[in-house]
Amino acid sequence: MATAAVIPSYNRVEPGSNQLKPASYPDTGVISSVDANAVATGWVDEFNRALSGQDHSGVKQLFLQGSCWRDQLGLSWDYHSLYGPDKIVSFLKSAPNGSRVISINIDSSNATRKPSIAAVDFKGKVNGVTSFLTVETDVGKGRGLVRLLQDTQDNNNWKAFTLFTAMHELKGHEETIGSNRPHGVDHGGHPGRKNWQERRIAAENYEGDLEPTVLILGAGQGGLTAAARLHQLKVPTLIIDKNPRVGDNWRNRYHQLVLHDPVWYDHLPYVPFPSHWPIFTPKDKLAEWFESYARLLELNVWNSTALTDAKWDDENRQWTVTLVRKKASGEEETRVLHPRHVIQATGHSGEMKMPSIKGMDGFKGDRLCHSSQFRGAEKIPEGHTKRAIVVGCCNSGHDIAQDFYEHGYDVTIVQRSSTYVMSSKNGLDVLLGGLYEEGGPETEDADLMFMSIPNAMLKRMHQDATAEITRRDETMLKGLEKAGFKLDDGPDDA
Repeated sequence: MATAAVIPSYNRVEPGSNQLKPASYPDTGVISSVDANAVATGWVDEFNRALSGQDHSGVKQLFLQGSCWRDQLGLSWDYHSLYGPDKIVSFLKSAPNGSRVISINIDSSNATRKPSIAAVDFKGKVNGVTSFLTVETDVGKGRGLVRLLQDTQDNNNWKAFTLFTAMHELKGHEETIGSNRPHGVDHGGHPGRKNWQERRIAAENYEGDLEPTVLILGAGQGGLTAAARLHQLKVPTLIIDKNPRVGDNWRNRYHQLVLHDPVWYDHLPYVPFPSHWPIFTPKDKLAEWFESYARLLELNVWNSTALTDAKWDDENRQWTVTLVRKKASGEEETRVLHPRHVIQATGHSGEMKMPSIKGMDGFKGDRLCHSSQFRGAEKIPEGHTKRAIVVGCCNSGHDIAQDFYEHGYDVTIVQRSSTYVMSSKNGLDVLLGGLYEEGGPETEDADLMFMSIPNAMLKRMHQDATAEITRRDETMLKGLEKAGFKLDDGPDDA
């Protein structure tokens, strides 16, 4: 009887999912000298002409085989990754009134955005012309980016390899920032008017007939970011969180936790981290920042609050939610609200998963806990020794094991399956260099450049990036293997 092939853990997928296949780099001509602005302008003009005239054949001729048009809310109220000219044209033909994208234009508003010669691959061997774009749709405005390459199968004509469009604002509903900022005062006589503090208290507590249009579950970075954006659009929004304070989802993590992403990658909207901020943020410092952020941006947050019931009313297109809120006085109140939208921002790993192992009930050591419950290694009394076992060997496992080691424990890490490991310096230098670094592009430009890469192409780039990180980390990786640690390079070596 044949034995079923064993799939390595790093190539397994969740039920219902598929392993993403990496894209291929196109075969393009070598660029010696080219006017990047002229190339980008020429392609944009042809694209707008074909789009406005619903010339689907003309649109098709402007995209390479293997190309992708990635869109976020520009073409429809959805996200799309349209791979290849045929799928792009098929989508445009299926639109009831033609493309919702009316036009795109070259964005030369800063040095990063203007047309330039740039590589589309990781190694810098496939070069073309890249340009930021401004985008206009039937209902809004946005931004985009196009990467153009020469088609060696069609007289070296310049065609799109990737096109990215994203709607950033709705016409008539622009954010209240910059020239559209609030005035802050209404001069003249207004007997009985409330001051800012009184208005904030009323808004935050949803006094009287006030109701939130949006309810957000969770006051972590996801919930705060969504609330900040909605607040600038004047959409009444309430965040609830079970923790007593904003930032507790970070305060309550293990003692030595410091973010693994650098500061340039972690900015929140409207209030970026100041220039003196450390590259890697300690958890408690981040918690304080989140708490200050919520106050500065006037976000409505109810802490120590639980959602106990939620029902959708299809006729009135709204939710009926029951909230139990514990106030600072210790008093509990129950509120029933009717938001039109509910956003779940509780995180991808917000709830712990503790396995049940035979013998756990009889454990006689000092502590048996999940990593989310670990508050730090305790000091060992002089003349004593202690052992610690850490089950799991990714970031949290290594951080906790190091904490035990630094407190004098004899530490054993239990590794169930192989793990991808990279050093912080080499990994971040390779993966984020040129985008998220000191003196790099503006955060929103870096975000747009990163988001503009189709997932299949990003995976292909990560194959090369993984190989480069492995080369730089050779000594460290050999040391881990010598110690018996099992390594891998992730799915498809990416």
